[in-house]
Amino acid sequence: MHFAHPNFLWTLLVIVPVTAWYILKQKDSHATMALSTSQAFAALPRSWKQYLRHFLFVLRMATLACLIIIMARPQERDSWRTTSTEGTDIVLALDVSSSMLARDFDPDRFNAAKEVAAKFISGRESDNIGIVIFAGESLTGVPMTVDRAQLLQYLQNLDMNVLEDGTAIGDGIATSLNRLKEGKAKSKSIILLTDGSNNTGVVAPLTAAEVAKELGVKIYTIGIGTNGSAPYPVRTLTGRIEFQPQPVVIDENTLRTIADNTGGKYFRATGNRVLEEVFAEIDALEKTQMDVRHFSHTEDNYALWAWLALACFTLEFVLRHTVLRSIP
Repeated sequence: MHFAHPNFLWTLLVIVPVTAWYILKQKDSHATMALSTSQAFAALPRSWKQYLRHFLFVLRMATLACLIIIMARPQERDSWRTTSTEGTDIVLALDVSSSMLARDFDPDRFNAAKEVAAKFISGRESDNIGIVIFAGESLTGVPMTVDRAQLLQYLQNLDMNVLEDGTAIGDGIATSLNRLKEGKAKSKSIILLTDGSNNTGVVAPLTAAEVAKELGVKIYTIGIGTNGSAPYPVRTLTGRIEFQPQPVVIDENTLRTIADNTGGKYFRATGNRVLEEVFAEIDALEKTQMDVRHFSHTEDNYALWAWLALACFTLEFVLRHTVLRSIP
C-alpha cells in the first residue's frame, strides 16, 4: 500500500501522549461512596465492566488512527512493468496533390491515407514524429514532436488545395530530411506516400535519396493507387469537378530505387486494406529497442479505513450509552 500524503502518518504519534494521559488520569478517577465501613464489600470480585470500560478509550484511539490514515490517502497501485518498446525519429511525407482525390479508395486516396496514418501515429507511443506535405511544393505540417494529440489534430484538419498542384517528390524528401537532421534518435526514417511521379520541384528525387543515404535516413516509399484506371477529379470548362476514368501512373521504378538506396522498402497499396497492411509492416520493420517502465493505474483506497472508523465510533457510542453507561 502507498500513501499520497505519507507525512500525515506522523500525526499517529499523538496517540502516545494521549494514551499516557489516560493512564495517569485513571489513578485518580474512580467512583466513591460514603459508608461507615466497606468491609462487607472487600471480598466481592471486580466486575468485568470495570475492565471493559478501558475498551472505550481503545475504540476512540482506533477511530482517530483510521481518520489519520484516511487523510494520508492510502492508494493501490498496479504493478510496475518493464517493456521493450521502440523509439525513433519518423517523418510522414504525404502527397496532397489533386490526384489524391481519386476514388479508387474509400472514400478517396487522400482520406484513406489520413486515416491509416492516424492509426500508425497512435500506435507509436515512444517516437518523435513529424509531418511533411507536398504537392507542387513542400511544407512542414508539424515539426518533430512526441505530442500525439497535435499530430492527430493536424491530420484531422488537413485539407486539399493548401499547396500549388503538382508532385514534387524530391522536395518532399528534402523537407523531411531538414526535419530529421537535428534529431537525436539512432534510427531515422521517412515514410513517403504518393500516387504519381515527380513532375516539378527544385530537388530531384534520386538526389534527395543520396542525401538521405549519407545521413543514414531510411526511406519507405508507398505508391498508392489501384492497378489499371481510376476515377480522377477533372475540372470542366464550367468550373465543376467531375470524376473521369484515367490510367493510374505511378513511377514505381523511382520509388523502388529511393527505397533500395536508403535501406528502406517500396510498397504498392492498391486498396484500403492493403494500405493498412503496408503501414503495419512498416511499423514492424522500423524498430529501435529500448526499455521503458510503465505504471498502469493508481487508485485511492480508503473505503476499508472509513468503514473501520465508522464501526469503532459506532461501537464506542453504543457501549458508552448502554452496557458501560456511567452515572452521573
